[in-house]
Amino acid sequence: MAALPTSLTLGSVRVDTPVVLAPMAGITNAAYRRLCAEQGAGLYVCEMITSRGLVEGDETTRKMLVFDELETIRSVQLYGTDPVYIGKAVEILCADFGVAHVDLNFGCPVPKVTRKGGGGALPWKRGLLGEILTSAVAAAAPYDVPVTMKTRKGLDDDHLTYLDAGRIAQETGVAAIALHGRTVQQAYSGEADWDAIAALVEHVDIPVLGNGDIWEAADALRMVEQTGVAGVVVGRGCLGRPWLFRDLAAAFRPSPVVDEGRSPVSRPGLPTLGEVKVMMRRHAELLSEHMGEERGCKEFRKHITWYLKGFPAGGELRHQLALVDSLAALDVLLDGLDDDAPFPERELGTPRGRQGAPRKKVVLPDGWLDDTDGRGSQLREDADETTGG
Repeated sequence: MAALPTSLTLGSVRVDTPVVLAPMAGITNAAYRRLCAEQGAGLYVCEMITSRGLVEGDETTRKMLVFDELETIRSVQLYGTDPVYIGKAVEILCADFGVAHVDLNFGCPVPKVTRKGGGGALPWKRGLLGEILTSAVAAAAPYDVPVTMKTRKGLDDDHLTYLDAGRIAQETGVAAIALHGRTVQQAYSGEADWDAIAALVEHVDIPVLGNGDIWEAADALRMVEQTGVAGVVVGRGCLGRPWLFRDLAAAFRPSPVVDEGRSPVSRPGLPTLGEVKVMMRRHAELLSEHMGEERGCKEFRKHITWYLKGFPAGGELRHQLALVDSLAALDVLLDGLDDDAPFPERELGTPRGRQGAPRKKVVLPDGWLDDTDGRGSQLREDADETTGG
């Protein structure tokens, strides 16, 4: 059994709990990061931004770089396909925005990204990947800011890249590599391959973070035990459940309490619907503080289904909540929920968020598979790309 990590060190950054909130487009804004941080320790990463958008001063990109006043470690995930743009963007993040950690996205499976050679497609070009990582690390070095990367197993089962990506990351000075145990072709379907994560741990000396199918704190501990990762990355598992970070913080404490012979994980207690209501109200309040009340409440709508998953709530009430446009209206609607309704335990350990089916094929630039180098490639990168990985 692998030793249980109680903290995570990424270069100059130390995280009290070895847990990272995965960047999710439209989700991990400053309000949601604050909400999760109020529940437990961890590293909370901003939504992915594009290097080109940042360098060229795109207004939408810069508006995404908003941080809560209590964020002690500013962490941003960066997307790009050009080493020069990446280097300039990293320098801007460090110098102008006080970012303390930069993560590079090489895992996004969305066709509009992979067809340009970005996201999960890029590690196929080993030479280009090395150029990008070298540029990012060099730009961050004067600021003592660690650079990490996130990737997938590969394009599909016949075109795996993760072991080479780990080697290149280590050789270029990257502080850690996170592996989502699925291929680009799988997207978010099926089960994550934790054996691949374990293989990467054995293959490199830098810290490896595991991502994929962490729905409960017990899953995180099981991943550590099975793979030996230095920490875990949590994405869809926390949708509508920010208290998962409370459970994870409890699970990774140096001496977790073992309850009635169970694994040392833990569940300080499943929330009733009344407690979930308090969390929902806090979430909407934080969004309103950062965005203004009307926009904040509209942003909150997407979270309703995740928060109420499995709880008793009538269709009409759910419909009205999905149209909420003010905190006052939200308060009235929340009063219609049963405070005493217990947490639906059948939902524990089940997938949340997007899943879907595997893609028939990965959409790639013409001739992408012809070679594995790619140095000097002129790839198209749109300034407004905001898809998560």
